[in-house]
Amino acid sequence: MMALTLDMRAADLALSEAEFYRLCQANPDLRLELTAEGHLILMPPTGWETGNRNFDLAQQFGNWVKRDGSGLGFDSSTGFRLPNGAIRSPDVAWVLKSRIEALSPDPNKFLPLCPDFAVELQSASDTLSVLQAKMQMYLNNGLTLGWLISPQDKIVEIYRPEQPVETVPLSGTLSGEPELPGLQVNLDEIF
Repeated sequence: MMALTLDMRAADLALSEAEFYRLCQANPDLRLELTAEGHLILMPPTGWETGNRNFDLAQQFGNWVKRDGSGLGFDSSTGFRLPNGAIRSPDVAWVLKSRIEALSPDPNKFLPLCPDFAVELQSASDTLSVLQAKMQMYLNNGLTLGWLISPQDKIVEIYRPEQPVETVPLSGTLSGEPELPGLQVNLDEIF
């Protein structure tokens, strides 16, 4: 099953951030995102294999977050309100603590910034082109480093501002250097 996209503005049903937040709270079993253009995206749950891979990825990443201590890690249930107005939820994300502390955001609301680092893990219901556009949108909103992991194509696309996308094989160790010093993810343990 693919994600369902509803054009809310065309139906004169544009959602404010507060309305979208209430919609998410009223439907906790749904995975929802809102684009800058006002499209409501309803995403199906992933299959067990993708869920397990995402768990293993988050575990390795979380271990680095605790060791490093300079930022906070987030899972796919966290909403980020990007500068362009979109509210998106990467599979894994990280933000410098200093950026969060400077904002003093309400911890019960969407985090009003773009993550410094984001990972999207392609599931069976995701198309690569949609995820590539999502990664570009993160870059356009301030992302420092992004990984798009495609088990189907056995590749990882690495995104950095003002650099061409780098494509590497889905094997071995993936490094977060130089943006995230010391981050090493063993892809062979996950895939």
